Amino acid sequence: MGYDGWGWRPYVSVAERRRKAARAMEKRKKQGYAVSPVSIEGRAIAKTFWGKAWCENLEGYSDYENRLPRGRTYVRNGSVVDLQITSGEIHAHVSGSELYKVALKVAPVAKQQWKSICKDCAGAIDSLVELLQGRLSKGVMERICRQKLGLFPSPDEIQLSCSCPDWADMCKHVAAVLYGIGARLDHQPELLFRLRAVDEAELIAHAGKAAPLAKQGPAAGKILGGEDLAGIFGLDMAPGAGPDAGLAGRKTAKRKRAEKAVPKGKRGPKKQTPAAPRPKRPAGARKSPRPAS
Repeated sequence: MGYDGWGWRPYVSVAERRRKAARAMEKRKKQGYAVSPVSIEGRAIAKTFWGKAWCENLEGYSDYENRLPRGRTYVRNGSVVDLQITSGEIHAHVSGSELYKVALKVAPVAKQQWKSICKDCAGAIDSLVELLQGRLSKGVMERICRQKLGLFPSPDEIQLSCSCPDWADMCKHVAAVLYGIGARLDHQPELLFRLRAVDEAELIAHAGKAAPLAKQGPAAGKILGGEDLAGIFGLDMAPGAGPDAGLAGRKTAKRKRAEKAVPKGKRGPKKQTPAAPRPKRPAGARKSPRPAS
């Protein structure tokens, strides 16, 4: 009995859905499309900082809480058979009773908001590698993830669309795609910056401007010699007590400490310095009498 558009759709097993989806994706590949399915291993949808932060941001909004659980089930069982993330847009195919098309539009981060994020994080991010790997301080993480003021979109910044007959904007297919984005950020965190139309390198550039000057060495004229120290502090400096004079002394003291550390019984024989030869007396010369004591 076929489905005529009224009542509940006939049940289709997960295995049958996957077979249908696989055939549809194979057709798209033959047509030249790059298919990128979402694959979840284990129960955790996301494992890295960026992926987890995306999912936690979604779950933090009451607008989504009723629809998200079904989405988690769908993304875990491999129903998101294709996911494409570009600047401000997400396009996906989700396997259900049929193969449904999901299209999402995400507003870019407001310029003033992005400037504020860069300013607040200035000096706290050392490299692009640290940024993308999520190796950030607690303060930076809190600032980037702050609801409505951070990098992650709020519900009113996302337009939802699905080809399924569900009347709700947030259907289980859309929810699966939103979770799929979190899983994708595990492997490609830079996609979040593409999606929000900002350049992650600007966070590093601002960090460079605010970096301390401690890494720079002192200028040649700023190094004080022994004479300068004597004049400034009123000290009587021993000859040769300049900046390098202590080096020889430190080496001698270090050698003496090393000798003391070796037990006497295990020390090697001391080197004997040969005595200078005594001058010979001419033949027939008498010894000089010793002075009376």
